Amino acid sequence: MKILIMGLPGSGKTYLAERMQPILNAAWYNADKVREMANDWDFSPEGRIRQSLRMKNLADYEKSQGRIVICDFVCPTAETKKNFDPDITIWMNTIKSGRYEDTNKMFEEPFNVDFKVTEMNNTNHETISKEILKNV
Repeated sequence: MKILIMGLPGSGKTYLAERMQPILNAAWYNADKVREMANDWDFSPEGRIRQSLRMKNLADYEKSQGRIVICDFVCPTAETKKNFDPDITIWMNTIKSGRYEDTNKMFEEPFNVDFKVTEMNNTNHETISKEILKNV
């Protein structure tokens, strides 16, 4: 199962992923760490498409091994979300704008999300994880 935690920079994606990972016993890929491993800091539209495909490849491998995998990354456009092709989408809609204006301009509100988080709290990770585990 591929879980996408998406949202603007600073919306709490990594915070949520870090807390969900042990509950779900999931593999976890953070976009910044993946970019660092690839030494690819291109945030152009093409660079973001490349990153979505990179994250997809990692997640598809984990899924093929029968694991739950969490990927947290901005995933700013409908195309990048479609490229990643998540089984479950969690949208961190906790902020109106992020710290990078270019990302704010290109970020498209996602459709068909499974969970929409509108405020950070100490129970989101437990609530969402329990709902996900009901369907595993």
